[in-house]
Parts: sequence; structure tokens; C-alpha cells
Amino acid sequence: MDILLAALAGLFILLGIIGCLVPVLPGPPLSYIGLVLIHFTRFADISSNLFIVLGVITVIVTVLDYVVPIWGTKKFGGSKYGIRGATVGLIIGLFLGPVGIIVGPFVGAFVGELIFKDDVRYALKAGFGSLLGFLMGVGLKLAASAAITFYFIKSIIAT
Repeated sequence: MDILLAALAGLFILLGIIGCLVPVLPGPPLSYIGLVLIHFTRFADISSNLFIVLGVITVIVTVLDYVVPIWGTKKFGGSKYGIRGATVGLIIGLFLGPVGIIVGPFVGAFVGELIFKDDVRYALKAGFGSLLGFLMGVGLKLAASAAITFYFIKSIIAT
């Protein structure tokens, strides 16, 4: 049973890392589920404090992932049209692979701002803000999932 749980935990850790890059999957929560699963095996060597800290980090990063792209668009002067365009661009980008996931929000924010205000410089600035916010969100998720993965691997090696 321990080996089955450990394999399942490893699968969740892997899905968590993939989920950091694919917006459809919630990366850090999946990684944390992997950590929870390994906790119930004989391979577990994770302190309760670390377990709680990583859980809090997971919640914070998951919330920030929704806030940071909007903040980036607003910080660079974007309007609701840019934010909505970035969202539509992200959804369309999902069907275009990894490049679409990165470029989609930028193009969506750019087009949304062009609809709102016929000014290419303004639209480019808002599009760049959306892209920067998206990349910051990905970076935060990767950092959280990498920390969870580190403690997962450390837990397995320590036993």
C-alpha cells in the first residue's frame, strides 16, 4: 500500500509541476496533494510545521495566481477591456499549445485595449503588463511547486 500511495504522490507532484505551466491544472495544490499522500506512507519524514507552512504557501500562491495578472494589466494602465481580453486570449491560447498560453493573454489584452482606446502604444503597454503578470504568476507557482517537490524528494531519500 505504501508503494501505491508513493507512486500516486509522485504522479500528483509531476502533475503539479505541469500545472504550473498549463493554466487548466492547479499546480501548487496538486503538488501539495502529493505531499499529503506521501505523508501517509512509511516514506514520510516531514515535520508538522513544514507541512503547515507549505500548505499556507500553497493557498497564498493559488490566490495570487488570480490576482497578479490583473494587477500587472492595471499597473501598466490597462482597463477592464484589457483584463477581459487577456482572459479571452488565455482561453484561446490553451488550444494553441505552450506558445499560445504565453502569447494569448498578451494578444488578448492588446486587442481589448485597442477596442477600448484606439491607441497602439497604450494597448502594447497594457498587453505587456498582462504578459508580465502572467509570467510572475507562473514563476510563483513554479517556486511553490519546486519547494514542495524538494521536500517530497528529501522525504523519500531520508528514509
